[in-house]
Amino acid sequence: MKFQNIEAERARLGLSKEDFSRKLGVATKTYYNWINGTNPIPSTTLIRLSVLCNAKTDYLLGLSDER
Repeated sequence: MKFQNIEAERARLGLSKEDFSRKLGVATKTYYNWINGTNPIPSTTLIRLSVLCNAKTDYLLGLSDER
């Protein structure tokens, strides 16, 4: 799994992958493709992820340990 911090934040929020992708406004398959590194995550979605998870984008992408 390429983006472990995003998955950790999803679990912390207590959301299923289906519910999480719904909150992001994308199909569950699209979310799976992002998490597995198959497709890049659009910058607009990174911002939504940051707001939803209350975490920095660098942390979500695994570039920083600071949440």
